[in-house]
Amino acid sequence: MDLSRATWRKASRSTNNGGNCVELAAVPGSVAVRDSKNPHGGELLLDHADFRRFVGVIKDL
Repeated sequence: MDLSRATWRKASRSTNNGGNCVELAAVPGSVAVRDSKNPHGGELLLDHADFRRFVGVIKDL
């Protein structure tokens, strides 16, 4: 999927101090996730159900 026109936003808990940050983009039928420190390093595409499970897992870390 071409994400060159995706609108990326940083996670609400991201800081500008170089910590672990992710960016999200809503795309048709999915949510794209990428590392904000390496935006050209690749993206993870998850459908909405998988994204909810993903968030549930990382909240428990």
